[in-house]
Amino acid sequence: MEQNVRTTSSRARGLTHTAPAEVTLQAALEALADPIRRRIVRELAGVPDWERACGTFNHLPVAKSTLSHHFSVLRNVGLLEQRDEGARRLNRLRRAEFDERFPGLLALVIAEDA
Repeated sequence: MEQNVRTTSSRARGLTHTAPAEVTLQAALEALADPIRRRIVRELAGVPDWERACGTFNHLPVAKSTLSHHFSVLRNVGLLEQRDEGARRLNRLRRAEFDERFPGLLALVIAEDA
């Protein structure tokens, strides 16, 4: 009998996803204080879930390591969910969950440059 075993890469096992319900307003505001992180959020808000890989943000004016840090901060305050698909790390903005915890905050960030 053949078993269907799903393995997770060591890279993916290192991902932690914080539930927005566990985040303080202070932490959310600190994460969104950075203009690069707000831009990441706005760009993700404009595409369907799991459409944008981290590598598609290479146009932002920061080093790759700094960009990784920004994704980690957003993940740690419950704004992003990430998953690995092959060599790519895909992103999902946790809009509904974050809006439930902090009503209106994400809308302000998304509308910032409108």
